[in-house]
Amino acid sequence: MSFKSIKKELIEYGKLAGLKNFTPGVSGNMSARFGENIVITTSGSANGYLKDDDFVVIDYNGRVVKGNKKPSSEKMLHVKFYSMRPDINYIIHVHAPYLSSFASSGKALDEPIMAENVFYFGHIPLAEYGLPSSSDLVEKTAKYFRDFDAVLMANHGFIVGDKTIEGAYLKLELAESYAQVVFNTKVLGGPVLLNEKQVEDIYMLRRGN
Repeated sequence: MSFKSIKKELIEYGKLAGLKNFTPGVSGNMSARFGENIVITTSGSANGYLKDDDFVVIDYNGRVVKGNKKPSSEKMLHVKFYSMRPDINYIIHVHAPYLSSFASSGKALDEPIMAENVFYFGHIPLAEYGLPSSSDLVEKTAKYFRDFDAVLMANHGFIVGDKTIEGAYLKLELAESYAQVVFNTKVLGGPVLLNEKQVEDIYMLRRGN
């Protein structure tokens, strides 16, 4: 896929995330695997309002190889995710309200409440706090990349990856809905959890058994 085509995809799905209020204001970042490099949004850009010049190409050392702007300060988080997961081609990092609420409350999304969420995520872990754009944040979040496509970052936000941009976006949409449902069940007196047998049946379904 060409640089132009990748930018078009990221602009489209960034705008959709913005319309859903998943990525308010100048926050978050998006990227795509691009051969031996990475296309990533620039520092100070807004996912929901991306323009054609809001992207640069970086290598796996975080150096700009195409473009004149500064890449997102979270570039090494993206580099690490791609390095660990050859099956991941797109990454979205956002500060969606419900997901960020759980991240800022120090709570993982690990209760088996809805079958769909167990099927797609198992659960969504919470990485310890690290200063945004720091190597500490990368180290603490990367602990989960091997086993999880989606991770909450304490007092920060949410990151998700997938093979396609559509897949990454749909996981974001599902995760934000999941967080909202969990929040609502707390208000209503507490969730009714799926039991171990029901959870295992869902895992078997996911494995194709």
